[in-house]
Amino acid sequence: MSRPGPRVAGVDPGTVSFDVCALDGGEVVFERSFATAEVGADPAVLVEALAAHGPFDLVLGPAGYGLPLVPVEQVGERELALMLLLREDEPHGRVGVGGMRAIMRALIAAGLPMVFGPGAIHLPTIPAYRKWNRIDLGTADKVASVALCIADQSRRLEIEFADTSFLMLELGGAFSAALAVDGGRIVDGFGGSSGPIGARACGALDAEAAYLLGPTLSKRTVFSGGALDPRGELDLSEGFDSLRRNPNLQNGWLALEEGAAKAALALTVSAPAPREILATGRLAQAPGMVDALGARLAAVAPVRAVPGLATAHGAALLADGLAGGRFAALVERLGVREAGGSALDHLRVHGAEHVRLR
Repeated sequence: MSRPGPRVAGVDPGTVSFDVCALDGGEVVFERSFATAEVGADPAVLVEALAAHGPFDLVLGPAGYGLPLVPVEQVGERELALMLLLREDEPHGRVGVGGMRAIMRALIAAGLPMVFGPGAIHLPTIPAYRKWNRIDLGTADKVASVALCIADQSRRLEIEFADTSFLMLELGGAFSAALAVDGGRIVDGFGGSSGPIGARACGALDAEAAYLLGPTLSKRTVFSGGALDPRGELDLSEGFDSLRRNPNLQNGWLALEEGAAKAALALTVSAPAPREILATGRLAQAPGMVDALGARLAAVAPVRAVPGLATAHGAALLADGLAGGRFAALVERLGVREAGGSALDHLRVHGAEHVRLR
């Protein structure tokens, strides 16, 4: 008896949790979430969970800032550096997403049929001029979230992938990001490190602030200064009811809502007629968040939450499409196979050449 389609998996590397989703013939057969601190301390728990639900035809691995669809056997030190974008003077241990380098090495050593996919900046569907002086238009996991949102809207509205159109607001446990989809393709975006303020992370940093921080500017800076948890002291894995009611966090919630709404409005320049605004990520499930965004963005489009492990599921959909499964047309529409270049190619500021050479 022939199989209905490929068996694949996707991994979402989050600041609060690492999520895994496996599909067989396009249907979910396994989903699990791990605390990021747990995976950082012992990557074997993630590797063993994947291996236990294989064998796989393809796994879409956690790619950080992304690579233009590079198979695991071609990933060396240069590719790791481009995915992590960590300076030589910073410790290569538990920075940002706990022990990301160690986790990637463990996955690479596991012998899984893995590929590392692109960030938004690698995609040909975003015009080059929108990439100038940008690195983070949306990391590889945000591209995966978009894939799930396209599949979700296509199914619900009974339209083709090519007819989907929306703004995605991903409100994670650390970062907030916003991406524009028009005609089933990513056309613009604000990544977590260049977009609205997040729960834990500062988002886009004023260039004068970066200048004044000088040598103290680090990855730790990028992961700090957020609206709810500026020093990384809160447990944002659950319990949003109490956080939402906390009077000391009222301005923080307003900053999150207004920042996300501003990002969505800005992206209507690139995608002027979205069918919907789709909210994903941990904080999208917070009580009243979707309603608050809906009130602010009522003149643009209705706001709807996308439940579940959106990024891991989206990564698995991309893996299915790349393996020739049910979602092959989705992969082709997104232009994933035509991805190219690096996240550093579009820097035009003084000193950019030194960054690329380093």
